[in-house]
Amino acid sequence: MRKRNGRTAAAYPPRVAIVGALVAALLATTACTGTVPPDAAAAGTAPAPTSSPTPSAAPSAGASSAPAAPVAVPDTLRFTGTTLAGSAFDATRLVGRPVVLWFWAPWCATCASQAWTVAEIAPKYRDTVPIVGVAGLGEQRDMKNFVTEFDLGDMPQIDDRKGVLWKRFKVTEQSIFVIIDRDGKVVHQGFLDGESLTARVSALAGA
Repeated sequence: MRKRNGRTAAAYPPRVAIVGALVAALLATTACTGTVPPDAAAAGTAPAPTSSPTPSAAPSAGASSAPAAPVAVPDTLRFTGTTLAGSAFDATRLVGRPVVLWFWAPWCATCASQAWTVAEIAPKYRDTVPIVGVAGLGEQRDMKNFVTEFDLGDMPQIDDRKGVLWKRFKVTEQSIFVIIDRDGKVVHQGFLDGESLTARVSALAGA
C-alpha cells in the first residue's frame, strides 16, 4: 500500500464515498424545504420556502354603503327673502313638505278676514305643512302693524314690497294662497276662505 505524506492510502476515504455523502445530504435537505433550483443545488444551499399570501379582509357586514344622493330642490322652492322681522329666509329648507304661501296686503279687508284662521292653524301645522306669509303692495310699517294686530308673528312673513315673489308666482291680486305639495308641484293657486284653507291644510298634513 502506498504512503502519502507519511500516511497510508487507507487513511483517506475514497473520493466516490465523499461525493455520495454530499448528494445524500443534499437530497435530505430538498425533501424538507421543497424544490431546489439548479443554481442552489450547485451552491449547496436551498432557498427558504415561500409563505402563502395573506388573503385580504372581506368587507364587514355592517360597512356603510355609498352616501345617499342629495335631495333635489324643486324650482318652486328655489327662492330666498327677508322676513319682516329682519331674518333671512331660504325656501329650500322646506323641501319634502307641503307648503302654503299666503300673498296678502296690509290694507286688504279680505286678507284681514283670513288672518284669524291663518293665525289659528299655522302653529298647529308648523312642522307638517308650513304656512309662509308673503306681504306686498304696502309699506313695511303697515305690514308689521298687520302682523301684530292679527298675532301672525309665529309664522314667517316675507317682506316682498318690491313684488319679486308676487311676480315669480304670477300673483296679480290679494288674498291668494299658493299650495305646493311635497314634490314641489303647485296644486292650488287662488282664493280660499277660512274653512276651505283649514280643510286643505289638514288633508295635506295627513297625506
